[in-house]
Amino acid sequence: MKAELFDIFDEAMNPIGQATRAEAHAKGYWHQTFHCWLTRREGDRRLVQFQLRTATKDTNPSCYDITAAGHLAAGETVAQAVRELEEELGVSAPFEQLVPLLRWQEEDEGVANGIPYIDREFSHVFGLVWNEPLAAMRLQAEEVAGLYEAELNDMIALFEGQIETVEASGIALQKSGSDYVNVAGQTVVRASQFVPRDLAYYIQVLRALEKLT
Repeated sequence: MKAELFDIFDEAMNPIGQATRAEAHAKGYWHQTFHCWLTRREGDRRLVQFQLRTATKDTNPSCYDITAAGHLAAGETVAQAVRELEEELGVSAPFEQLVPLLRWQEEDEGVANGIPYIDREFSHVFGLVWNEPLAAMRLQAEEVAGLYEAELNDMIALFEGQIETVEASGIALQKSGSDYVNVAGQTVVRASQFVPRDLAYYIQVLRALEKLT
């Protein structure tokens, strides 16, 4: 398999060349990512969706995370990165339908499956109102272990430290023969189970989605 290649940058986002995904995460090169949070309204309820990362991810395995996200390949534009929605969730939406929420710069380091990493990202963050049921989503088994949704107001309270847990419902991928199927279920989530970021990221995004939904 051909190694993924990223454009890499210095801290001021000046281009400095290209590197493979493995090199970027091993040496801590800055690179670009695409984030898209899906939200919907059901009567008076406003819901936000988030994914469960697979246990094999090279950063933050088995954590809850953005609904769909990914790295920009070398030479790829932010608009082209909308492909992540189709790849991870089976959601076909034009880039023009996405609403810009914010730009975010973050650093993270740790060990995933025995391999140390330093992840430095410039993230382009978007929101999308998407009213299709979770059961209709087509999850990418290599990337996404499950997809859940919870009350938007509860999620804000969770990350602001007002409550300790939130109830979520959704689907998890389960192997069935040589294929995967969506299995509905409910779970209880804590803020500590999400990809570790500055809490201000989650709060700002969720507050922006509150205005969007």
